Amino acid sequence: MKSYNIAVLPGDGTGPEVVQEGVKVLNAAAQKYGFKLNMTNYDFGGDRYLKTGEVLPASATEEMKKFDSIFLGAIGHPDVKPGILEKGILLRLRFELDQYINLRPVKLFPGVECPLKNKGPEHIDYVVVRENSGDAYTGTGGVTMKGTLHEVAVQSAVYSRFQVDRCLKYAFEYTQKRNKKNTLALCGKTNVLTFLYDLWERAFHEMGDKQYPTIKREYYHVDATCMWMVKNPEWFDVIVTGNMFGDIITDLGAITQGGMGIAAGGNINPEGVSMFEPIGGSAPKYTGMNIINPLAAICAGGMMLSTLGEQKAADAIEAAVMDITANKLKSLAAGKMGYSTTQVGDLVAERV
Repeated sequence: MKSYNIAVLPGDGTGPEVVQEGVKVLNAAAQKYGFKLNMTNYDFGGDRYLKTGEVLPASATEEMKKFDSIFLGAIGHPDVKPGILEKGILLRLRFELDQYINLRPVKLFPGVECPLKNKGPEHIDYVVVRENSGDAYTGTGGVTMKGTLHEVAVQSAVYSRFQVDRCLKYAFEYTQKRNKKNTLALCGKTNVLTFLYDLWERAFHEMGDKQYPTIKREYYHVDATCMWMVKNPEWFDVIVTGNMFGDIITDLGAITQGGMGIAAGGNINPEGVSMFEPIGGSAPKYTGMNIINPLAAICAGGMMLSTLGEQKAADAIEAAVMDITANKLKSLAAGKMGYSTTQVGDLVAERV
């Protein structure tokens, strides 16, 4: 029997509650589809930091490399200053494990309320491939004369051709494998960020011409992308973009698919260890109340299985979630689902 070693990072706030339901569903899928998941829990997060002063042990990255994948709950603690845990755990793991792709499916499930007028599941089903290792997120820059009238702050958006090419390669191959509209759209800002997105655009067309002639290519400025994501989301198949634009448009996408309670994402190293998580954060005010929506974590587990190659199990999880949203849940909001967190996990696991 095939087995996979999974590092589980439940994290902070409601993270452990949603992870518990994700693990429940993952185990149901593994049992049905004939593979095994060996889970190892790690206590990285706010409570550990407050007790020990250590955000992430020095050995953590090397230890994570031994696993086939990482399943994450949420990072963020009300008693820890914003940025400490996010940079010290999430960004550090992403950079040190070279998870250079952030993958965000934007899919409206049946029965889920969409804030866009007259849009249903048939209109919202696309994927954003966000480059995850460069741009303004590398910390390149600095401040001079801080605290004075003449303070200057510089934060540079930096990309190498290598970073751009490997992201584009992943996006083209993902579009090919997805095999829906076979259209890849580059989201940039070539009219203002003339150096940065000229590099992206040239690389995009060179790679498309030489290696992926069957994939249709489109280009959208980021502001136009935001507009069409609201007005005509049905136009999109796969969008590829840089780190900062990707960060912004994926959250816009998430709200069009019903909000953070259903949005899942993957931080992917196609040649190494990837990490999957619900997008919604730790929601500390709901901790321990058993009312938080676990579907985003369950969907993140499905993405993890898909990336590991267990596509039938991943499809079964998505189908089960769609059945629950269509036929069971009154709402995706915490405390308004009509079921507790654990009951929602049970419903999905039973259907799997």
